[in-house]
Amino acid sequence: MAGKTLNKNNLVALGAETLADLLLESVKGDAARQRRVRMALAANQGPETVAADVRKRFASIRRARSFISRKTQKTLAKELANHTQLIEARIAPHAPDLAFDLLWAQLHLANDILDRTDDSQGVIANVMQEAMAAVTRLSSSLTRDPVALADDIFEAVSTDSYGVFDTTVEALAEALGGSGLARLETLAERAREAPLSDADLLLFDYITDPQQREDRARNARDRASEMLLLDIADLRGDVDAWLSHYAPEELTHDAIAPEASARLLDAGRAEEALALIEQALPNGDLWHDKADLDDAHFACLEALGRQEDLRSALWARFERRLCPRALRQYLKRLPDFDDIEAAEQARQHVLTFAPIEVALGYCLDAPDLSLASELILARHPEIDGETFTCLAPLAEALRAEFPLPAVLLWRAMIDDTLTEARTARYRHAARQLTACETEDAQISDYRGHPPHGAYLRDLQKAHARKSGFWGRLS
Repeated sequence: MAGKTLNKNNLVALGAETLADLLLESVKGDAARQRRVRMALAANQGPETVAADVRKRFASIRRARSFISRKTQKTLAKELANHTQLIEARIAPHAPDLAFDLLWAQLHLANDILDRTDDSQGVIANVMQEAMAAVTRLSSSLTRDPVALADDIFEAVSTDSYGVFDTTVEALAEALGGSGLARLETLAERAREAPLSDADLLLFDYITDPQQREDRARNARDRASEMLLLDIADLRGDVDAWLSHYAPEELTHDAIAPEASARLLDAGRAEEALALIEQALPNGDLWHDKADLDDAHFACLEALGRQEDLRSALWARFERRLCPRALRQYLKRLPDFDDIEAAEQARQHVLTFAPIEVALGYCLDAPDLSLASELILARHPEIDGETFTCLAPLAEALRAEFPLPAVLLWRAMIDDTLTEARTARYRHAARQLTACETEDAQISDYRGHPPHGAYLRDLQKAHARKSGFWGRLS
């Protein structure tokens, strides 16, 4: 039987002619596989031959106009990924400029492809990121005129509808050099001041209202120019130029302040960075965690050597958000033996934290299953079974060592599903009830909670008419 195993050695032993026949048979009727085989054949005939075949395929993709289904999308993404690998492996070592032209052409396919498909899962976007990564690796080998390259980049960024070219300046920094960056800066600054062109408006021709179309076109053009100027300032290490693109109040916005403070820290201006972050902290949304803003605050205090303030800030984040990472950093900065007392204090804080679902999320992330078990047993009635995104993985994590708390979590989710008649979750509830039955043999003491048989009878009595659920169970 060893000779029948599908591995490389056994296939080589079949001989070239037999393998050729098998390959022809396997690709028959499969256009995508046929193209891949033709590309492999062309790869042995030199870079120009490969390039001609790749260009021909790109032209075919550009001519297509039909909607791309999810299945076709995956096939196309795989084909484009193969093109990227082929270009980088077969062409780039011998003709880097030609390889760049092909990758650049592939990136320019993105707008048309994404207009014709739903890429909510990022299948096409990921492939284009791989192509841009290949461009980054090629950058130092390019011999293109930096000024002409800057013109190409400006045109690509200006007409980019999906952010495919957002990282182009950084990717091609080596190839651009000083003269290329200067040209790109000039183009971006001119664009901000120039009237809208027909090409600018054409990108938004689907908007019927002339004023709205003009406003959208101007915003898109200004965004592209600002992005280029920010990237150029970063590459030059000019933090003041980067900051100048934002109004003072914008710099204290919790989405911008962390980036601004990081650049100030890199420039050795820690006091300014801290002052900026301290202005931004009160602006943070109380209902949403802004971890990057807190991280920037910690980095500023660390840079300034303010250890006591840093410990206070770390503990405050733990107290407020139950952040495991902040607690670990806090404990690391305490003297010997003080950390033991602080860890117990933190544990008690988690045990009393409300809402309980946040505390359970902490136990899952920390991870601390012993604490989760204690918390569930002490405060089980508070658990909201609707928060299944946290409860389901926590129950699975608990079941081996703490079966009763796991069962209590499953029951909370089952009760919520049936009481609220969440029919879309009936199949999950059925699996959870089966898991409760499986773990029943491991639980000798239900600690006052109904054993599985009693719980099942109560469930059947309370929800007898929910045949959709019971059908799933059977």
